[in-house]
Amino acid sequence: MSTLVNADAVTVSTTDAALDKNKPGTFKSVLNWLDKHVEKPFLFIGMLSIILIITFQTFYRYVGTMFSADAAGAIWTEELARFIFIWISYLAIPIAIKKRNNIRVDIVYDRLSPRFQGISWIVVDLCFMALVAVIFYMGVDNLKMLQLYPQFAPGTGMSYYWPYLVLPVAFGLMALRLFQDLFKQVKECGFVDTLIGVAFVAALAVPVYFSESLSTLTILFGYFLIFLVIGVPISVSLGLAATATIINAGTLPIEYVAQIAFTSIDSFPIMAIPFFIAAGVFMGAGGLSRRLLTLADELLGSLHGGIALAAIATSMFFAAISGSGPATVAAIGSLTIPAMVERGYDKLFAAAVVAAAGAIGVMIPPSNPFVVYGVSAQVSIGKLFMGGIVPGVLTGCALMLFTYLYSKKRGWQGVQRERTAMSFVKAFWDAKWALMVPVIILGGIYGGIMTPTEAAALAAFYGLVVGIFVYRELNFKNIIPCFMDACSTSAIVIILMSMATIFGNIMTIEQVPATIANAMLSLTENKIAILLLINVLLLIVGTFMEALAAIVILTPILLPIVMKVGVDPVHFGIIMVVNLAIGFVTPPVGINLFVASGVANVKIENLSKVALPLVGIMIFILLLITYIPSLPLMLVN
Repeated sequence: MSTLVNADAVTVSTTDAALDKNKPGTFKSVLNWLDKHVEKPFLFIGMLSIILIITFQTFYRYVGTMFSADAAGAIWTEELARFIFIWISYLAIPIAIKKRNNIRVDIVYDRLSPRFQGISWIVVDLCFMALVAVIFYMGVDNLKMLQLYPQFAPGTGMSYYWPYLVLPVAFGLMALRLFQDLFKQVKECGFVDTLIGVAFVAALAVPVYFSESLSTLTILFGYFLIFLVIGVPISVSLGLAATATIINAGTLPIEYVAQIAFTSIDSFPIMAIPFFIAAGVFMGAGGLSRRLLTLADELLGSLHGGIALAAIATSMFFAAISGSGPATVAAIGSLTIPAMVERGYDKLFAAAVVAAAGAIGVMIPPSNPFVVYGVSAQVSIGKLFMGGIVPGVLTGCALMLFTYLYSKKRGWQGVQRERTAMSFVKAFWDAKWALMVPVIILGGIYGGIMTPTEAAALAAFYGLVVGIFVYRELNFKNIIPCFMDACSTSAIVIILMSMATIFGNIMTIEQVPATIANAMLSLTENKIAILLLINVLLLIVGTFMEALAAIVILTPILLPIVMKVGVDPVHFGIIMVVNLAIGFVTPPVGINLFVASGVANVKIENLSKVALPLVGIMIFILLLITYIPSLPLMLVN
């Protein structure tokens, strides 16, 4: 008996010693896990929750009336979904910071030596941290005010303390991620280069506090341009330039920055953006793009350039699902570019065709740029969606005609195999779940059944269900990355819109849009000339600025101008989106080119040259829809 007891005692003491020995390592591994994954559970649960809540709201409005006379009893759902949406939008930004995944202008950065690129990241992190610190501090102040003077949301009865808690929590987490990135960069750069970066940021701050001679607009636009040039993310450039102007000129109370960071995205229409992005991600990973390509190949594969034609047609189909140009290129290009190369097509041409066709992804509804323009211009998103169909189809058909003629000249034959009515029916039946998505979205909106946001939520829910239970290509291995991808991509757009609101409000106070409008109209009041000037401006802007950023910045400036010469705001929104879609295929920003070059493993410079004729075709379509408004508007009225 005593032997057993002693043995047990030895075993226990040995185990305890082992645990004590491993405690530091265990604690460190827990910290490492938290560091890598702390945001992910909240983002996954949050995104899934708002998809389910808005889907429930949509069904409840109709099914609920069968059981209750008051189907409006689900009004709390919209409010709760908005609050969760704000939380996940800001909680996803730290992931973007970790990955250095943000919308920024890299023209100068790409031309710097490796040493100065490292210094520029120190500058970017410090600038970002300055904005984060302001919103964090003011967010804490907001919470103190809400404790003293409680306010309650009308739908849920929830204290506004909990939704507003996102500002100190999320921006505090952003500060932590920025500090981690800065720490790594300091180690990499060394003391001297770090000091140079800090000194540069300190010099940037001097005019804010010590210059009283500079005008408000000089501070606002001067800082914005400086931040853009040095590679600060566009959203941060907007917010920081606005904050610098407020500090220097006292245009608005500094507390306004944190307040608008919350209220500007507390909007039901804006929620369509993450839903449409999620729908595209789920359906791409769920196998829908592959089935659409099979159907397109069945229809067009026997013609000259058959697989390239199928790639364009599939991009048009996928555009009706994803609402994103880069997502379309990634989903379709990864399947078609290797297939084209294998069949003897020039690799650069294959990549250029897919890059150009991917731009259709933001024309044919659903379209995130149309949602952003609709919110910015207070225009019907439904009408914009319908207005994008004709330009998208025209662009697709024009690209297909050019591809057919070019392929015929180069002798690129289609795949000759037996294509029968039965093989077509089989391909169509296999793709039926993907083909239903445009029916759900457009049918729901124009049938008066759903708002665009509800249609987007239902599309995301549909993509999940089909990917998990029908095609079974969404599983535990890829579903979490899909949710993270959707959250981080949409969050970058959302913070851009919130910071642009602060920037835009200062512009309005200073009457910038009116001043620019009067200046342009003093040159000419000719509608044709003004539209031509604006198109040239947008084409130039599209070469160095991402489409969504350009829309939120330029809409308040350009819309008053075109309205004064009698251009319909819906028509102008279509012109703007189609114009900026061309920027997806023009360097140096041309994000579709970057995605296609990555898939094809070719140099961006060579790809840009081959894409030039395709860009020319897209500009021709742009001019058609600009000067023949009945074309894009034929389905609107």
